[in-house]
Amino acid sequence: MAFADYSVLAAKRKTDRRWGQFARDRVALASLVALLVLGLAALLAPLITPGDPSRIDLQSTGLSPSLSHPLGTDLLGRDLLRRALHGGRVSLAVSVTSAAAAALLGMTLGLVAGYRGGWLDAAVTRLVDAALAMPAFFVLVALQALLGPGVGSVILMVSLVGWMVVARVVRALTLSLKEREYVLAARALGCSETRILLNHLAPNLAGQAGVLFALGVADALLLESALSFLGMGVPPAEPSWGNMLSDAQAAILTGAWWVAAFPGALILGTALAINLVGDGLQEALNPDV
Repeated sequence: MAFADYSVLAAKRKTDRRWGQFARDRVALASLVALLVLGLAALLAPLITPGDPSRIDLQSTGLSPSLSHPLGTDLLGRDLLRRALHGGRVSLAVSVTSAAAAALLGMTLGLVAGYRGGWLDAAVTRLVDAALAMPAFFVLVALQALLGPGVGSVILMVSLVGWMVVARVVRALTLSLKEREYVLAARALGCSETRILLNHLAPNLAGQAGVLFALGVADALLLESALSFLGMGVPPAEPSWGNMLSDAQAAILTGAWWVAAFPGALILGTALAINLVGDGLQEALNPDV
């Protein structure tokens, strides 16, 4: 068996063992199942609740939860269940996409900087320190002024403020992993830097990157909701959980508590479930890679 094949096989066996440990964590597993159910419901929103989620019905304004409207309606007569499911498609898609982009950027920079060292490592480290020193909210406001409204802009904004932690953690792990025997052996056999990074280091960092990605999704969900609530995120014409909370400000004054309660519960419950999954992954993976 080739040395590279042995390294990949060893990483695969370690991953299988860790997934078995994760499956024994009932809280994390239940959270994962809840997230999958919610994601499937959002994906099938046009079939579950057909119709335009932004359709205004002035004869059904401010209705409390009932059989005809399980989550009630808002002050414009829009069905909240329909808006919640369609809005979940937007909020979850933005969160997952921006977290994936941030994880990919952070892992690439952290991996290369930690392995190469020298001026490249110093430059990436200083860039991460400078980015973390700036308040994320003000960075988002500045980016929103430059990029303008839109779902694509929100994804870019959230990903640009979320990659630094990933880069810092991956760099620290790479500094440790590059001194391991299998990396030294690969280097002695004449393997290129690209092959070492992709075949030996990246597979052993994939688990920790997955944890950071999971936690990044929760952060991205909260950021997207906050931006949309403030009118700087997803355009108001397109339903999202943050936009639903923004629309609920006036409803609270009329006593229509359900207009804010259900989207708020979806945001907090989803973020909590994602964090519980991330904690379960962290315990299963063991931080000492």
